[in-house]
Amino acid sequence: MRKLVITLVTVALFLGVLGIVKFSFILKPSKSNEIEYEEENRNQKFQKVSSVPMPSQISFAGEKVPMENFDIRERLERELVVNVFWHSSTYINIKKANRYLPHISQILKEEGLPDDLKYIPLIESGLTNAISPSKAVGFWQFLSGTAKEYGLEINNEVDERYHWKKSTIAACKFFKWLNNRFDSWTLSTAAYNCGRTTVIRQMDQQKQSDYYSLLFSEETERYVFRAIAFKLILNNPERYGFYLEYDQLYPAISTKEIVVNETISNLADWAKERGLTYRELKYFNPWLRANTLTISKNKEYIIEIPTKKYQTRFTHLIQ
Repeated sequence: MRKLVITLVTVALFLGVLGIVKFSFILKPSKSNEIEYEEENRNQKFQKVSSVPMPSQISFAGEKVPMENFDIRERLERELVVNVFWHSSTYINIKKANRYLPHISQILKEEGLPDDLKYIPLIESGLTNAISPSKAVGFWQFLSGTAKEYGLEINNEVDERYHWKKSTIAACKFFKWLNNRFDSWTLSTAAYNCGRTTVIRQMDQQKQSDYYSLLFSEETERYVFRAIAFKLILNNPERYGFYLEYDQLYPAISTKEIVVNETISNLADWAKERGLTYRELKYFNPWLRANTLTISKNKEYIIEIPTKKYQTRFTHLIQ
């Protein structure tokens, strides 16, 4: 019996070794297979990544960007690369820009400010009513105190930082105030990001009075260049690889204004009476922050509602 067991174990071990050898032989590629693999790998199609076009000269808000400086060129190239190759975000921003930037541009013109400031809400919020970790709100990312200082109303029912038209006017007032101090739109733009006091302190410490010559925190260092990058891409999207037909851009939506001078106890009911959903009412008036709107004596608000023409346009696009 013992001899039989020894014999069986010996046979099993022999078969096991034979299997390992056979398995190893199967795994080991032949010389011809290695050549075929290398040839296949060599011919594999990879995504083509090209350098982004760089301007030889460019200005921001009427001020020349010193492109002859290698540091300036590289800082601008970084922001172009980030936005050109962040396809999904930039693609959506191009579509949204068609809806909002023409109106923002008109407000800037009426207020006597440089048109290039219209790119600031793109880099601040992506043209959304975003809320930052520091509780800055809206297209222009106003903090509560600054918003109130420049005429925006904020209470439990209303927050006009979410009103992109009114907040644009408030931003214009703020930029005018900054530019009165710095007499430079690039320094004013930097101050919009990091604060007037910070810019003054850095100017005093570094003995410089030009944005491009000053050392700031990384966010402020990149801030103006991000705006310039959007300016370049939006003015010539095809040059940077974005091909959109005009009817693929988000259209401006026609609205009409309703003057409200009496308290609304239920905005959902108020919307329904006018053929709107509560969602539509809040989409066109995101500054309404509750389901009620209390109106004191001699006070009134303007609520915008769509003319409904936008539904016809989108139905056509879907077809």
